Amino acid sequence: MCGTCGCAPEVTTVTVDLEVDLLAANDELAAANRRRFAEHGVLAVNLMSSPGSGKTTLLERTVRALAGEVPVAVLEGDQETPVDAERIRAAGARAVQINTGAGCHLDADMMARGVDALAPEPGSVLFVENVGNLVCPALFDLGEAARVVVMSVTEGADKPLKYPHMFRTADLVLINKVDLLPYVDFDVAHCLDAARRARPGVEAIEVSATRGDGMDAWYAWVRARRG
Repeated sequence: MCGTCGCAPEVTTVTVDLEVDLLAANDELAAANRRRFAEHGVLAVNLMSSPGSGKTTLLERTVRALAGEVPVAVLEGDQETPVDAERIRAAGARAVQINTGAGCHLDADMMARGVDALAPEPGSVLFVENVGNLVCPALFDLGEAARVVVMSVTEGADKPLKYPHMFRTADLVLINKVDLLPYVDFDVAHCLDAARRARPGVEAIEVSATRGDGMDAWYAWVRARRG
């Protein structure tokens, strides 16, 4: 109540768009990361997918294939455990594990702190294995030079229709586990058509990270991105 006349005071409502503010702050940090990578000639590649797509197996094979050709470092994002970073180190690359706890994605600040700890060599390739999630990671720029969405044929071919923003930001779609195609109901053409509705002309490579199918094309894509 107003102390002068007893009337109810006017209430002013202010709406703050927290998501916009949060993303704007993240984008500033991402821009700083991008400048840092450019200054040191580091190619940062953000790998995103749902859980179980085979990102870690893909990276293990990639690390071994590129050994002696280019320095490779990996930032591993998971809610808990150091398991994936340990696998990458065993494959021959330096790795830092970032555990997000209840968080469902990496952000630009986590990227910066991870890079501080990892200190990738000038001219190296830095792979980021993001937290398994087809929603939130697409929203957060890390300062990467390229985004790769990894799908497996054990998932539904309609994933690009259900999660269009993830595919809308992709530079490459990797369809993994093609060695299982004879045993699953997955229409590759339908999946690629859906992905290209979200991102017209997006590149795609069919691979098997376990058997090796298509992996040479993936390595060539990485080499071409290094310039």
